[in-house]
Parts: sequence; C-alpha cells; structure tokens
Amino acid sequence: MIAAYSRHGFVEEALALFRQMQHVGIQPDEFVFSTILPVCAELAAVEQGMKIHREIIRRGFHRHNGFVGSALVDMYARCGRVDSARDVFDKMLQRDVVSWTAMIAAYAQNGQEEEALKLFQEMQMSGVRPNAKTFANVLPACTNLVALETGMEIHGGIIRNGFQSHLFVDTALINMYAKCGQTDKARHIFDIMPQQDTVSWTVMIAGYAQNGKVDEALKLFQAMPERNIVAWTSMIAGYAQNGHSMEALQLFLEMQSEGIEMDSNIFASVLPACANLAAVEHGMQLHEEITRSGFHSDVTVINALIDMYAKCGSIEKARGLFNKMYRRTVVTWTSIIAGYAIHGCGKEALELFQQMERSGIKPNHVTLVCVLSACCHAGMVNEGYHYFNCMTECYGITPVMEHYSCMVDLLGRAGRLDEAHDFINKMPIKPDAMVFGCLLGACRMHNNIELAEHVAEQLFELEPQNSAPYVLLSNIYATAGRWSDMEKVQKIMKDRGVKKTPGCSWIEVNKQVYTFLVGDRSHSQMQNIYKELERLSREMKAAGYAPSARFVLNDVEEQNEEVIFHHCEKLAIGIG
Repeated sequence: MIAAYSRHGFVEEALALFRQMQHVGIQPDEFVFSTILPVCAELAAVEQGMKIHREIIRRGFHRHNGFVGSALVDMYARCGRVDSARDVFDKMLQRDVVSWTAMIAAYAQNGQEEEALKLFQEMQMSGVRPNAKTFANVLPACTNLVALETGMEIHGGIIRNGFQSHLFVDTALINMYAKCGQTDKARHIFDIMPQQDTVSWTVMIAGYAQNGKVDEALKLFQAMPERNIVAWTSMIAGYAQNGHSMEALQLFLEMQSEGIEMDSNIFASVLPACANLAAVEHGMQLHEEITRSGFHSDVTVINALIDMYAKCGSIEKARGLFNKMYRRTVVTWTSIIAGYAIHGCGKEALELFQQMERSGIKPNHVTLVCVLSACCHAGMVNEGYHYFNCMTECYGITPVMEHYSCMVDLLGRAGRLDEAHDFINKMPIKPDAMVFGCLLGACRMHNNIELAEHVAEQLFELEPQNSAPYVLLSNIYATAGRWSDMEKVQKIMKDRGVKKTPGCSWIEVNKQVYTFLVGDRSHSQMQNIYKELERLSREMKAAGYAPSARFVLNDVEEQNEEVIFHHCEKLAIGIG
C-alpha cells in the first residue's frame, strides 16, 4: 500500500501510512525501507529520513542490502546532504550498479560535477558495468562543466554498451551536445531517435535557443506534435534571452489564448522580455496574473518581478517587493543591487551589498559585477578598487572578463584613461572586445584621440565586422573636425563590407509596444508623430536649445540636424 501511494504521487499519505505501521508495532523490512526513503526525498523530509536511517542501522540493513543502501544515498543526495550520502556509500559492503549510479547522481545533481566524473571512472575500474541510468546521470556533469571531450568519450561508452537507443540516454546526450555548442550533433541524435517524447523535443528546442538559433528553435516548436508548458517556456525564454522580446511577449499571449495553465517558470521567463522592452504596463498586468495564480510567494518569480520593475524605472516598486520577501536568495539580492546600480544609486547599492553579507548570503560572480557596475555609474573609484581587489581573498571568486570590463569602464568614466589602459595591459587573461569597447567609449567621452586610435585597431582585429568601433572612431574624428580621418574610417568600413546596425527604440502606450528605427515612416500615425516632433523642436529652439551631435553615433553616411531630430528615441517620444 505504501508503494502504491508512492508510485501515484501520494507521498504524504505514504509517509503517514508508514508511521501508522510503526505505531501498531509492525516491523518494516528491507522492501519497506527502500520504498519509504524515496518518499522522504520527495518531501525533503531529511529529519524523518535520518530517523529511518537510524532504524536501518539498528536492524543491520545498511551494509549488506544494496537496495536499502542505494535508497539512503539517493535520499540524502536529494535532500542536499552529499557528505552523508558519501558516508553511507563508503560503508556499504556490497556496491552494485544501482548504488554507484545513486552516488554519481548525488554529485552531479548537487554541483559537484568533477567528483561525479571521478566516481564514474572509479566505478569502471572496479569492474562494475554502467547501465543506461548511469550514463543518463553522468552526462549532466559533462553538460554543466561544458566538458565536450569527456562527453564524447562517454558517448562512445554508450555506443559500446548498446544504450544509444534509450530515450532518456539520448535526451541527456542531446542536452550535453547542445550545452557544449554542438547543435548539429544534438540534432543528429534527435533525428535518429527511435522515439521522441515531449522532453526530448523540449531539450532540442532549448538547445537551439541557448545557442542563439532562434529560427531553428521556432521551426521545431511549430512542428512539435504536442506542446506542453515546458516547451512553451523554453521557446519564450529563448526569444527573451536572444533579444527577441517582442516575439516573446507575442508568443506568451498566443499561449494564453490557447488556455494553457500557467506555472511559475513561464512567468519567470516572460518577465525579462517586459524588462528588456521597459514595458511596465505589461509587467504590471503579469504581476496581477501572478497574484491571481498564487505564485506571489515564489522566490524565482519575485526575483524576476524585482528585475523587471527596476529595469522599467520603478525602483521603488522593486524595493517594495524586496522588503516584503521572507526568504531571499543570492539572485534576490543581486537583482535589487543591480536595480540600484542602473539607476546610478551607488551608495544604496553598496549598502544593500553590505546587508547581504551580514545576512550570511555569499555573493556570486554576478553579484560582484553588479557591485562594480554600481561603483562605475556613481563614480566611486576607490570603492570599486576595494571590491575588485578583495574578490578572490574575501569571496573566493576569481575575476572574469565582466569584472575587468567594469573596472576599465569605472576608470574610463573617471577620466583615468592611461590607468585604464595600463590595467588592461596587466590583465592575467587576454582582454576581449567588451574590455576594449569600454575604453574606446571613454576615449570618446574625454576626447583622447591618440588612445582611441590604438584601441580601435585592437577592436578592428578582434571583431572586424562589428560596426560599433568604426562608428565610434569616426564620431571622435568628426567631433575633433578631422574630416579626412573620418572619411578614411568610412572607406575602411565600405571596403570591408561592414554594415552599421540601425538604431532601434520602443515605447509602451496603452499596453501596446511600438518599435521605431532612425527616420522610420512605417507607423500609421507617422504624420502626426513628425508634426509633434516639429512642434517640440520649435519650442526647444525658442528656449535656446541647439542640438549637438557630439554623443550621437555618426551614421557614416550623414550626421545632421534632421537625423538628430528624427532619431528613433525621438520618434518613440513623439507617439508617447
């Protein structure tokens, strides 16, 4: 009866029946113990699991019974007690493929991927042959480490052992190859699968989306025989993560029209699209739907709401949500710190970071990026140096490219260009285009032409088809009146076939998002928009305003007052 309850998802009833069984004096056997331990794992009832463990030790089942030992390992692992799981595993006298697989899964599912791979090797050296579940549990370790070579070796083992046609093994392989950027290999495995379920379809869609191949993801999504909420979520998240926020919102509305029941993941996936578009009315509407659906206490959803409100300019609403949260994760703290950072409130951001430290939450590398960004936007150079220099010693975080970029941006904005350049030269890792781009932007801000030329050359070499450094250098020359040099840069662009991406702005009016390009005339109300801009222009000139092209990117073909007044941001304001 306990097993029946467990198999059908009635885990609380199963645990209650087990307690009733003990109360009437019936002694559980190995089968009952191996059945009730997964119930404890499902309920995260580690205290109850430990109590059962003590009973198992008293009865002597923990050393000689592989099923009971494996169930204990699995219970502790799923409750996050990996050390306890390993202690049980090490004391087992009989280890079969089930117990080895349970311990490998324990490591892989709790962020100890290297230990999972090491144990997988030990298992093979001990003479135990892996089964399909072993392979399905060790592959996620390769996935999380982006260890393509190791994953391919394991793939070879799967073929040699004859498990290449198992549904869950193939799905794990698809996920591994996709996460390692090998979408063609992932698709090949998907195409030759004897059968495909909703999970394999969804993993392949997510794989395309995570690699920026949104069109391929959409084709597969549209061809999917049966779409569940996970598939919709993967596609919407893929759009939002790849800069297609309008499409993400449209797909969400389509999903709603089909009457699909929402879950917390779908809300957490669509809210970033509202944030990217600064579509606060859509975001507020989603907030109301979240409250009606009962997800207003879900930490992941609230984190996304905090991020959305902050990016939409409503930092007070973001802080209000933050203050009401009874449980805050590192993502929660990072989201609110980032919100204050983008609003230029460096002091408030650092105060929140200090509160986070006092609360016992350990920052991650993203948190430190937000802290350095806050220092950057507020011009707090000394504070920025302090947090950067103590990253490794105080927080155990090795700086990566984003942290170096923030420091270069911080020094550049403060006018310390030579110091920023020297900082780049002393980096222990090779600087990328993001780092040099920050310095080039600072050169434009402070009119340092000599350094700008040097930095631009580095960017031309790193990203020869990226128009931004060409346009920035051209604009710097134009501001200095060096027209011949500006024309040389434009000629280089033309000779290399570099195309400038047109500027794009959007605005939300009456819960509808409108998008505009520079000089756009496609909107049905464009005549009225241009009339409104001309009216505003006359009032601005009457007030003494003269347009400046200094900080407007040179559009390479022309840069005049007409372009400035018909910039995409002005068009958006016109309809607003």
